[in-house]
Amino acid sequence: MSYIDENFMLNGKAAKKLYENYGKMQPIFDYHCHLSPKEIYENKVFSDISELWLGGDHYKWRAMRAMGVSEDCITGSASSKDKFKAWAYTLEHLVGNPLYHWSHLELKRYFGIDELLTTDNWETIYNKCNEKIQQESLRPRTFITQSNVRFICTTDDPIDTLEYHSLIMQDTGFKTCVVPGFRPDKAFNIDAEHFCRYIHSLETASGCTIGDYPSLIAALENRLLHFKKLGSNVSDHGIGSLYAVEPDVHEANAILLKRLSGNSVTKAEKALFQTTVLHDLGTLYHKHAFVMQIHFGALRNNNSKAFTRLGADSGYDSIKDQNCLAGALNGFLDRLDAAGTLPKCIFYNLNPVYNDLIDTTIANFQTETGVRSKIQHGSGWWFNDTKRGMIDQMDSLATQGVLMNFVGMLTDSRSFMSYTRHEYFRRILCTYVGEKVDSGEFPDDEKLLKKLITNICYANAAEYFNKTNLEAL
Repeated sequence: MSYIDENFMLNGKAAKKLYENYGKMQPIFDYHCHLSPKEIYENKVFSDISELWLGGDHYKWRAMRAMGVSEDCITGSASSKDKFKAWAYTLEHLVGNPLYHWSHLELKRYFGIDELLTTDNWETIYNKCNEKIQQESLRPRTFITQSNVRFICTTDDPIDTLEYHSLIMQDTGFKTCVVPGFRPDKAFNIDAEHFCRYIHSLETASGCTIGDYPSLIAALENRLLHFKKLGSNVSDHGIGSLYAVEPDVHEANAILLKRLSGNSVTKAEKALFQTTVLHDLGTLYHKHAFVMQIHFGALRNNNSKAFTRLGADSGYDSIKDQNCLAGALNGFLDRLDAAGTLPKCIFYNLNPVYNDLIDTTIANFQTETGVRSKIQHGSGWWFNDTKRGMIDQMDSLATQGVLMNFVGMLTDSRSFMSYTRHEYFRRILCTYVGEKVDSGEFPDDEKLLKKLITNICYANAAEYFNKTNLEAL
């Protein structure tokens, strides 16, 4: 009996109908991910299933460590076969974890494998996957096209050359729209060890001499325009905390000069500098019609020994709490709104206890005529792209805002096999809505329900990012 059958995650008659009739066939609009544009352009050849499936996936790494797997079989020099075997051993124990769902969805959709991956059959499945990779030449564009992905926004630093985005744009044989996403974190992480070195790199990339705060913002605008030329209107920012302080260009300039002189900055100075830069970036995004995404609430690199050995993004991060979030978020939005420079914004909170706080805050700034939900509460992110996390986010948004306007799911992944997360989300969405229909809480009105599901799965995002004219694959 197949585990991933047609009714997987669909509870009730209404949920099954909604998914089959409306959710299933919608194309994918992936407005934030960490895929490599180089690998998309070159259509990378993967050596085997372990490289494709396990490389760079810190979700899997965390689970493997919890099972006592040696680091050699996770990020080390063990053979691909041994790493796959260690993952099979781990997965066998992960019932209840979304990795169990995601992994079996990926095996089913891309390799046609219905079996549960276990320590008994791992070698057979390993060989089947590798045969399919080689025989059918499974490459990045295969996964993108097969998954019906119409739009991809990658995550790119202002200093990136964006040469592969330019080459993809010129490739008329590839129909998916791929644009760069402006991610200027290193320009406001003023306490980072390599901040001064980064500023020199930004000078080179922009052709601007950065000797003070205004010239820093000018350099960032210069690079933003380069992104815009390649079809981008998307930015993203990853921050630990939002701060309840007033931006101050004069103070930010003094702090920048202090740091460029080789001195360290205090926590209070970091907070003011970050807040000022984010405010001025928001103003630039409004000027150039960019969407401003902010992912916040991650406490990163908590295991110092592992960080020394493996570096960042290796699976040692967790959810962060913070004080004065409501004041910080309302203040940030209000200052931009009062100045008439508030861009479209999407906020992603990693700590789910802030869901209602986010939704009651963004409702204060839905003030632009003709724009549906200009300020968005982003989908459940990272530790919350789970059934519980997705439902909690949608339930809060439905209660405090307008669920019908929600821009839906994004991949936020480095793996080309992660497009099944959109299917996972859509099945959960259809069950969430379907159960409310079955209970009588939502009306059983086909026109209304079709609009709700198709809006959230694709149409809202295409409209929000002004990409409604994308070519069908």
